Amino acid sequence: IGLSIHTTPIEMREKLAIPEAEWPLAIRQLCALNHIEEAAVLSTCNRLEIYVSALSRYRGVKEVTQWMSKRSGVSVEDIRQHWFLLYNKDAAQHLFQVTAGLDSLVLGEGQIQAQVKQVSVIGKDAGNGFGRIIGGLFDKAISAGKRARDETKIASGAVSVSSAAVELALKKCPGSAMMLVIGAGTMGRLVIKHLVAKGCTRIVVVNRSQERVAAIRKEMRPGVEIIYKQLEEMLACAAEANVIFTSTASATPLFLKEHVEMLPPPSPADHARLFVDISVPRNVGSCVAELDGARVYNVDDLKEVVAANKEDRARKAMEAQAIITEELIKFEGWRDSLQTGPTIKKLRSKAERIRAASVEAFISKHGNNINEKTKEAVEKLTREIVNKTLHGPMVHLRCDGTDSRKLHEMLENMHAMIRMYELDRELLEEKIRTKKK
Repeated sequence: IGLSIHTTPIEMREKLAIPEAEWPLAIRQLCALNHIEEAAVLSTCNRLEIYVSALSRYRGVKEVTQWMSKRSGVSVEDIRQHWFLLYNKDAAQHLFQVTAGLDSLVLGEGQIQAQVKQVSVIGKDAGNGFGRIIGGLFDKAISAGKRARDETKIASGAVSVSSAAVELALKKCPGSAMMLVIGAGTMGRLVIKHLVAKGCTRIVVVNRSQERVAAIRKEMRPGVEIIYKQLEEMLACAAEANVIFTSTASATPLFLKEHVEMLPPPSPADHARLFVDISVPRNVGSCVAELDGARVYNVDDLKEVVAANKEDRARKAMEAQAIITEELIKFEGWRDSLQTGPTIKKLRSKAERIRAASVEAFISKHGNNINEKTKEAVEKLTREIVNKTLHGPMVHLRCDGTDSRKLHEMLENMHAMIRMYELDRELLEEKIRTKKK
């Protein structure tokens, strides 16, 4: 049961979101519902997805939806208006695609894979609620996502103006380059985050007010130094910088030719000072590009890089989908092979009940004429008959799921035996009894 950035407005996602610290409690609460055996919660800024193994499709969906409504205060009707429901193979395929970054706003983005791994780590520590089926699903999704990323390199190449700006700067300048970011709005913040993700640990930020810079500083990991400077110090900071990112709402250029001419050459001297202007209107005058010691890139230059990378990622997404399909077939085979265990157990149990009842009726009728040794012989003989009778069916109900042909035959045999011996009701009743215990 999912609500994502593709289907649900942020106002509703905020109410439905489940903090990571509450995932174990959510799993326990979900598994306490009457028809839910296993559960997992994936909650990020872009999505809330709840995966469950349920005894009943209809009742399971109803119980989970009511739980979501009660917890968030969002009505069931509103949830249904924005949700998507996926079952069995479709649900597994969706999680595989999510983990590979194929369902993200930015194709191949890497953060979601780490988030899915965290679901698995927390789920396995949460007790029985994260069981064999859901646990196996997440394990296979993580390995499928990793394979898709490794073999296609879908995450390579910038796909936004801010990430393209950082990628360009790091290609043109040495690793020790001094980075200056002018403007701490949305684009400036993204530039800083991309720089830090690429390994930059010291960034000077010029902004009108200190509040935004302080907020950005709180988001950074330990060891990252974000230095705030006032707007009046902009030229002094630019004199020490190798790369200058500009992203302000100024209606007039911040840097003109006469400003840059006054700046000392950057160090090392054989590298031009790089201006990466992602503002509209532009913060860096076009005349600056005429100087030998300066290189200027604006939004239009970066958009070409972004467009090319998006096309490349779209091609890689098709390759990744082929890998997902392969991995999905393996998972379905593994999951289907799990169904034979309960069937074998229930078939043996039914045969044993029939045998024991027949022996008891026989001894009750002829007990006065049968000694203990004969009774033991009857018990032994009837057990052997049952075991030999069941041997053939049991052989045809065993498969590890790796051979698709054998798996198909095994599933046909299993469903035939369930019908012939009327085991479906018994299997469901056994699950319900186990859950109640």
